[in-house]
Amino acid sequence: MGGALRRADVGATVTVGGWVHRSRDLGGQLFLALRDREGLLQCSFNPDWTAPAVIAAAAAVGVESVVLIEGTVHARPADQVNPEMATGEVEVRATGIRVVGPALTPAIPVATSKDTKPPAEELRLRHRVLDLRRPELQHALMLRHRLAKATRDYLSGLGYLELETPILTKPTPEGARDFLVPSRVHAGEFYALPQSPQIYKQLFMCCGFDRYFQIARCFRDEDLRADRQLEFTQIDIEASFIGREDIITMAEGLVRALWAEAGIAVETPFPRMSYAEAMERYGCDRPDLRYGLEIRDLTAVFRGSESGIIQSALAAGGRVRAIVVPGGGAWSRKQVDELEAIAKQAGAGGLLRLKAHQGALEGPLAKFLPADAQAALGLQEGELLLGVAAADRISSPALDRVRQECAARLGLVDPAVRKFLWVLDFPMFDQDPETGALAAVHHPFTSPNAEDMAARPDAPATWRALAYDCVLNGTELGGGSIRTSDPAVQSRMFQLLGIGDVREQERRFGFLLEGLRAGAPPHGGIAFGFDRIAMLLANATSLRDVIAFPKTTAARALFEGAPTQVPVADLDELHIRPVEG
Repeated sequence: MGGALRRADVGATVTVGGWVHRSRDLGGQLFLALRDREGLLQCSFNPDWTAPAVIAAAAAVGVESVVLIEGTVHARPADQVNPEMATGEVEVRATGIRVVGPALTPAIPVATSKDTKPPAEELRLRHRVLDLRRPELQHALMLRHRLAKATRDYLSGLGYLELETPILTKPTPEGARDFLVPSRVHAGEFYALPQSPQIYKQLFMCCGFDRYFQIARCFRDEDLRADRQLEFTQIDIEASFIGREDIITMAEGLVRALWAEAGIAVETPFPRMSYAEAMERYGCDRPDLRYGLEIRDLTAVFRGSESGIIQSALAAGGRVRAIVVPGGGAWSRKQVDELEAIAKQAGAGGLLRLKAHQGALEGPLAKFLPADAQAALGLQEGELLLGVAAADRISSPALDRVRQECAARLGLVDPAVRKFLWVLDFPMFDQDPETGALAAVHHPFTSPNAEDMAARPDAPATWRALAYDCVLNGTELGGGSIRTSDPAVQSRMFQLLGIGDVREQERRFGFLLEGLRAGAPPHGGIAFGFDRIAMLLANATSLRDVIAFPKTTAARALFEGAPTQVPVADLDELHIRPVEG
């Protein structure tokens, strides 16, 4: 590859192939920058070593055409060395050129300077072949390859087997909509694309393959955003005869190996925090620990407040919780109103506001707060208190969003700092506050905490799960759990989730229950979001920058034009009738 040539290759006669990145004609002397996946190489065409016909042919070649260039590797003169190119000390003095892949005028530029922005993303996705020629995207995808190899090397070294699970599976409820695939040979019946290999990897444990992994493709029919795609890749891991500590130790080693592939040293073990503590202090189960601004429970201080809003919230069983923002007292009313809008978007009715200014508290709330309560707050000069009076399910997400926005405004989010964290002891179930119905926080196959089950058998909403998430700077990298290996306990979990009829359990999950009844070892695992890890390590802002042919946030593949309508005859073969409207 031309981009791999270095000073050690000086004197070699070579034939290099690649794409014409740019061309410079200096009046009789021509320079072509040739690009391949290794980088750029300067090829010079000069009458001293190049025939006139060859120079003329090179001058006629358009950018992005594919050429083969023959010549000799020479050291560049000292005043022409380009330190910004890996090949900057050498050039190929060309003696021949052949166009092997002529190109039309590119619809979007591939060669951009540091001072120019690439075209709009939708245009780049429409012309993805050209877009993927950009060095930054090529480097991101090559990093992705190295991360996949590092994963395989690390887990294989621990005795894990890379095993494949089906892509056409049985529809099972796992928290998101399935992509359904109609069967041509079985009219009216459907496969589903896997949301994860969860059930199959548990069955591998029942089969005796006690250490499994897979870099697995998964599919979920859900709304897209910058860090979510309809189809995605995860590092899927499962092992038998292990506990939570074994999984965490193995997973931290994997994280070390992946970050090392990107040239970053990671210290282990990671700190740990319970779900309850994370929600209490930060309002979310994946807190960003690069900054403080922790949530405080100020219920006792505000209990004597004469504010009707606060008293109503407390009477309904809510609390007053708040963050204190250093320097926030200098923000304008408009800036604080913007924060309140963020809280309202997250479900809060509004924000309680107080600021310390010249030895006194200011704000609409101050007149409702007795002097002893004001003193108990302990606000320092220039500090701003932002609070929510409501149930935790309302105040936590609202204060989480406000906390993040305040940290960004204050410049507290340092991209060079990495704060890893394990969040443990998740609740087993979410309970609908109106109906009381239970839903699995992770998935129905997570094992509940045996101590909680024994102590409170009739209060499943209070049970903790043997689940754990790995978090980095407020982003969930992966999550897992110890699984339910007892078929009777698994059946009980289905009952609690509203699948009480035994026949219905067998219809939906009979193949899992059958495997557990055949003798299942204790087992557990974890899955990491591979695309997300690649995005973080490539310093990209979107998953689309580390996926070769991604979907837009409108769930469209612009390059190939999917989804698309299909002929009625094809639908007839699949026993499908389109619905108008």
